[in-house]
Amino acid sequence: MGLGQECPASIDIDHARGKCDIATQSGHDSSLLSTKRQHNHIVTMPSVVVPVLYLFTVFGGLYAFSSWYKKRAATKQVEPYFASHPDRDIYVTLLGKTNPPAHDALLKSALVRRAMADVQRVLKVREDKPALQNLLQKGSVGDDLWNSLLAAEKELEAEILEVVAEANTFAEGWGSVIFQTANEMIANEKMFSVMQHMGEARLEKEAKFGLRRIQIVDGKPVLPPGVSLSPSAPSTPSKPTNGTASAAATPAASPQTPATPGKGKKAKKRN
Repeated sequence: MGLGQECPASIDIDHARGKCDIATQSGHDSSLLSTKRQHNHIVTMPSVVVPVLYLFTVFGGLYAFSSWYKKRAATKQVEPYFASHPDRDIYVTLLGKTNPPAHDALLKSALVRRAMADVQRVLKVREDKPALQNLLQKGSVGDDLWNSLLAAEKELEAEILEVVAEANTFAEGWGSVIFQTANEMIANEKMFSVMQHMGEARLEKEAKFGLRRIQIVDGKPVLPPGVSLSPSAPSTPSKPTNGTASAAATPAASPQTPATPGKGKKAKKRN
């Protein structure tokens, strides 16, 4: 009986030890699992943080540079494409005179001169814009010159509207034809300039090529000293060939109807 009573106690002790071992093993496994999770978390955190920090640094630097460049471009003054507008300044000065006031004819003349300067600037902008755009695409010029041209173009648009409004104050409808008048005056000035410098160009060509101008007095040329005109003997015409000579010498005879021999014989028989 004593042996039989001791057996349940030993069984309970062994069972408790087994449970304790199982609990210890499970606790050890859970601690290992948590340690692995922490290690994996520690390992994966730097792999995510580093790219995020890199992207943040790159985009932050680009944003800071962009904002700084925009502020610098805004504060930087664009150099004007045209230096000044003296004709506009003259008109404004004459218009502001009150003691004594400028005459209307003088104001109209100054306004036409202002319109002529505007026409010349418009032609220059139209001529320079395609070439400058091509150079800008190739990278030969910077954006400053292109922005200066665009600013000059907008300023010219406002200037043209102002000139038209000023012209309409002198005469109704003059604003629609003032630029046409300015174009005609520019063409006349160019023609006058060419004719004015024609004598200088002629003298320059004579000095360059050694040519001398012959003066004509009373229908006879006056030659410079050392120059004489030797009369050349007239050339005798060449004799024509026999065929052409005979054809030219004998005039064309009028056509005559030849008499038929049969009719003559019949007339003799009748006689």
